[in-house]
Amino acid sequence: MTAKRIIIGLDIKNGRVVKGTKFVNLRDAGDPVELAALYDAEGADEITFLDITASHERRGLVFELARKVSETIFIPFTVGGGINTIEDFGEILAAGAEKCFINTSAVKTPELIRQAADRYGSQAVVVAIDGKATEKEFARRESDSDGRPLYEVVIHGGRTPTGLDVVDWACRVEDMGAGEILLTSMETDGMQTGFDNTITRAVADSVGIPVIASGGAGNPRHLVEGVTEGHADAVFIASIVHYRTHSIRECKETMASAGLPVRLRW
Repeated sequence: MTAKRIIIGLDIKNGRVVKGTKFVNLRDAGDPVELAALYDAEGADEITFLDITASHERRGLVFELARKVSETIFIPFTVGGGINTIEDFGEILAAGAEKCFINTSAVKTPELIRQAADRYGSQAVVVAIDGKATEKEFARRESDSDGRPLYEVVIHGGRTPTGLDVVDWACRVEDMGAGEILLTSMETDGMQTGFDNTITRAVADSVGIPVIASGGAGNPRHLVEGVTEGHADAVFIASIVHYRTHSIRECKETMASAGLPVRLRW
């Protein structure tokens, strides 16, 4: 079994790290370059930066941030937010990022996934999928019926429904060349009650590429459950480390104690 990664997510707004609940009620969490350096030193496996308003407000990309980060940390990092063209991919990767992730542009221009994978390799292409439970899903839960969970893909930071089924879309992006999926459930994002392991497992069991569980981790045990119950290949955390509720070391030691392979750097 390959090592299970802990990825720290840094949402960027106006040059600062912010964190909210269900994509709203944002609070300041610090300077992105300083936090990235701290998490590198504390044992994070990867860092992901997202300009959370770039797609919605059509603002510029975070090229300068990527350059500063590449000069500061020594672990892989991914950048997303407002990446709309193959040229955007190239500029972000040239600035030092190992990967780019796309969400809104993947839905609007699916061919971008294949173009980026063909030019830069699938390992550089991450598709972020934000999912929201549908009314049919809530009805399915109430009736306790079997079947896969029914979640709709949403874009623009959760503001715009697409009509796409999350599991179907995950399979499509894999076919088009995506190397990883960053899956966030709006039902649990920022709630610190644990990942939405139902939809995570449905996606992870339907594709052959790594799935990163995102949205809802509140303690180290939730990371274990994201892997064991959600079948995730990696876990994505933010609030619990930004506000120093738990350390990366504590998270990794909890995962290791549960028998999960992790990279310990101390």
